[in-house]
Amino acid sequence: MRILHIFDHSVPLHSGYSFRSLALLTEQRHMGWETHHLTTPKQGACASTQEEVDGWLFYRTNANRDMTGIRGYFRQMSATQERIEALIKEIQPDILHPHSPVLNAIPAIRAGRKLGLPVVYEMRASWEDAAVDHGTTAEGSLRYKISRSLETWALRRADAITTICEGLRTDILARGGIADGKVTVIPNAVDVHSFAYEPVAEPALRADLGLGDCTVLGFAGSFYGYEGLDLLLEAASLLLPSHPDIKLLLVGGGPQDAALREQAKRLGLSNRVVFTGRVPHAEVQRYYGQIDLLCYPRKSMRLTDMVTPLKPLEAMAQGKLLVASDVGGHRELIRDGETGALFRAGDAGALAEAISRMLAGRDQWERMRQAGRAFVESERTWARSAANYRSVYRSVLPLSRRRAVDTASAS
Repeated sequence: MRILHIFDHSVPLHSGYSFRSLALLTEQRHMGWETHHLTTPKQGACASTQEEVDGWLFYRTNANRDMTGIRGYFRQMSATQERIEALIKEIQPDILHPHSPVLNAIPAIRAGRKLGLPVVYEMRASWEDAAVDHGTTAEGSLRYKISRSLETWALRRADAITTICEGLRTDILARGGIADGKVTVIPNAVDVHSFAYEPVAEPALRADLGLGDCTVLGFAGSFYGYEGLDLLLEAASLLLPSHPDIKLLLVGGGPQDAALREQAKRLGLSNRVVFTGRVPHAEVQRYYGQIDLLCYPRKSMRLTDMVTPLKPLEAMAQGKLLVASDVGGHRELIRDGETGALFRAGDAGALAEAISRMLAGRDQWERMRQAGRAFVESERTWARSAANYRSVYRSVLPLSRRRAVDTASAS
């Protein structure tokens, strides 16, 4: 069975999106399926129409004109549809599988209808809600409504839908006109074998970072507003009088970087907060090893209440302790008091209290570490997640092609 996947972007660009894509492709190959991979103009300028990255071949869609603004979106979709149709004739896939955003789904649905192929749409996030967080629109604006309408149009016309969590599944079904059995959750997961349990805190790196014998609170990821890192800085300032040995390690960068550095100065935390800047993905685990307690203070909004992040799963795979806000995306992953601690979203005082309780309960740390790792191993591996594609693909294929899925299921 051949599947043509259509992605917004892929490696060598590093993001949670591209890592999920690669993990799922790897598992589909393990199941004996033949996968092909196209990226849209969002990948950026490419030297060729094909690119090999770490043994994976990606077809690219070059952007010849301005792809920004409303007109640019339609140019993107037109270029993507043209590329999909050309690849259908070349590859002859059995299924088209576009992944978010909807700018990938619409051209795939049009191409599929034109050339007689089923379409499975993977909605990984709400495009309109992501735009609100990035500041490019406001909830309820004309652009927001148009984006939501386009998403609903695609969801109703795809032959099957996959999504990453129950929050998004609920949102999809609430749009109306979409049967419950049409939507399958294929959750985020991790490759547990790629994460060492309790990574060692390298003494040389610890010295370079100036962490010494401190208790280290930390975060690793992109510095977006919804991550709530400003609340983490406020919480650190509240904790210092009673916990003078703490330091905060912030690994990564992003739109809020400058504002966070300025806030640290204003709170008198300059000597208590270490900003590493962005580090290579292969090096991130070294920094995880320096952190005693990982903090995920996401703020409550539609995006965070609906979408589950990857980072807490990576933390649990490593046997790391974590504190997280009680947004919906976290509640799907973290069992309060068992695999981590939850606190009231948006409240720096509640975050400080949760951290203080965790620091006081060190006798429970090993139990929580083991529970987190066990949860990931039993429920959130990529192999377990990707296995759900079997029933989805089988449901959209004609009877004559279902044998390919049945054969893979039996192997």
